Amino acid sequence: MAALKKGEIVRLNYTARIAENGKVFDTTDAETAKAEGIFNEKYSYAAMPYIIGSGRFFKVLDEAVAAAEVGKETEVEIKCEDAAGERDPKLVETYPIKEFYKQEIMPVPGLEVKLGDRTGTVMTVGAGRVKVDFNNFLAGKDLKYTFTIEEIMKDDAAKADAIIQMDFGSAEGFTFDFADDKITVHTSDLTKFNQGWLMAKFRIVNDLRESFGKDTIEFVETWAKAPETKKKEE
Repeated sequence: MAALKKGEIVRLNYTARIAENGKVFDTTDAETAKAEGIFNEKYSYAAMPYIIGSGRFFKVLDEAVAAAEVGKETEVEIKCEDAAGERDPKLVETYPIKEFYKQEIMPVPGLEVKLGDRTGTVMTVGAGRVKVDFNNFLAGKDLKYTFTIEEIMKDDAAKADAIIQMDFGSAEGFTFDFADDKITVHTSDLTKFNQGWLMAKFRIVNDLRESFGKDTIEFVETWAKAPETKKKEE
């Protein structure tokens, strides 16, 4: 099978592990998540859409997905320098414990904390001081991904639906019209009061252009007036 081209969309299942100890940190399989103690009730466990060349995966993984066969389980190992990079000692910082008490946080090793606009993990607590690691939790680690492409998406509406799902989180209520020179997106009521819609729209435009090769993306938002209720005559 020829390698998939940039912009093509697939649905795939995958499980990601730390290569050194086999610990699973991400998966699309609910049973695997439960077995590994990372199950999240808010997450929908199912084959996920992915745009080849979109940069949402590490480059080595993206290239492996592009070269894989549909229905065949594939395994790829990624060195840390090609994944989250090496750990940076400068991103390990020490804070007075009172900074945590101000936020009503009791720091313990392993706790994820937010300080300013950064998120880190508490490493040690002692003598009134707390050491926090702001490195990506995957920094310095080699990774192992096992994945299977379930399908290469061909239907235009299904592809557009998948892009909305990836970029906005839900495609419920969206419909599409496809013309030779443009794609028209009829937006869902979910977008009307969603603060993240504007940024999601930029991603959607870029991904639709990449996958469909069309320059013009049109969004149609409809506000229908609710029917008036007639008062009963006395």
